[in-house]
Amino acid sequence: MLLSEIWEAYESDKRIEGFSPQTLKAYKLQATLLIRHFSDVEIGSLNTEQLKEYLAQSSQQLKPSSLAHRIRFIKSLFRWTHEEGHIPKNPAAKLKEPKVGKRIPKFLTEREIEHLREACFTTMEKALFEFMFSTGCRIGEIVSLEKNSINWSNRSAIVLGKGDKEREVYFNIRCEIWLKRYLESRNDKDPAIFVTERYPHRMSVAQMRYIIKRISNRAGINKEIHPHQLRHSYATHLLNNGAPLEVIQSLMGHEKSETTRIYAQLSGRLRKEFYQKYF
Repeated sequence: MLLSEIWEAYESDKRIEGFSPQTLKAYKLQATLLIRHFSDVEIGSLNTEQLKEYLAQSSQQLKPSSLAHRIRFIKSLFRWTHEEGHIPKNPAAKLKEPKVGKRIPKFLTEREIEHLREACFTTMEKALFEFMFSTGCRIGEIVSLEKNSINWSNRSAIVLGKGDKEREVYFNIRCEIWLKRYLESRNDKDPAIFVTERYPHRMSVAQMRYIIKRISNRAGINKEIHPHQLRHSYATHLLNNGAPLEVIQSLMGHEKSETTRIYAQLSGRLRKEFYQKYF
C-alpha cells in the first residue's frame, strides 16, 4: 500500500479508537511531511536506515520535544501497519526518542491573575477567564463543553478530556456568578457554553486563544500569556494551598502521576524563593 493509503486507513482506525481531533490533526501534519519527503512510495519499501536519515535531517531544524513528537508518530504508524499485516517487519521498532528534560511549567502569580481579572471588560471575557482559571481545564475541553453539562447545584461540569475520558471539574462562586450572567445575556440557541461574539456559534480554540491574548494585552503584563498558563496556575494554586498531588492529578485529568509531580518541583522552588525573601 502507498503511504497515503496507509495514512487514511490508520487515521480512520485511530478515530474509531478514540484519538482526539487535536492529536489526529497533529499526526496528519506529520503524515504530510513524511509523504512529501519520501514521495508517495509503497510503505514496504522503507527501511530503518531511511527513517533514521529522515529524522537526522529533522533534528537539525526541530527542538528535541518536536523531534520526539515526530518519532512517536512514525513509531505508531509503522507499528499499526505491521500489526495490520501490511508489512512483514516494522522498520521503526528500534527508533528511540531523544531525551527531553522536564521543564517546570510557567505559571502566573496571584498579582498577575488579579491584573488579568481587571482587564476583562465584557461579561463573556469575565466568564471565560474565571471558568478557565477556576476549573484548570484544557482549552479543547472548554471549547467542546455544552451548557447542559453544567451542574449548577454542585458548581461542576462534566468535560471530555484526552482519550475521550470524562471527568468532573469544579468552579468557584465568582465563576458561577459571571457564567450565569453571560449565559443569561445570550439570545442564541447554540448548545456550546462559549460562542463567538458575532453571528454566535461555537467558539474555536484559535478564537479562545485570541480572547485570552486580548485580555493579557490590556493587562499590560510583561510576558506572553497563553491559556495553558492558567491551567498551570490552577495546579500551582492548589498545591500551594496544601492539595495532595493525587487530588491535583485527578482534577486535572493527568493519566500519569509523573505529569503531576513536576508541580512539586515548582512548589519547592517557590518555597526557596519565599525563604530567601523573608529570612
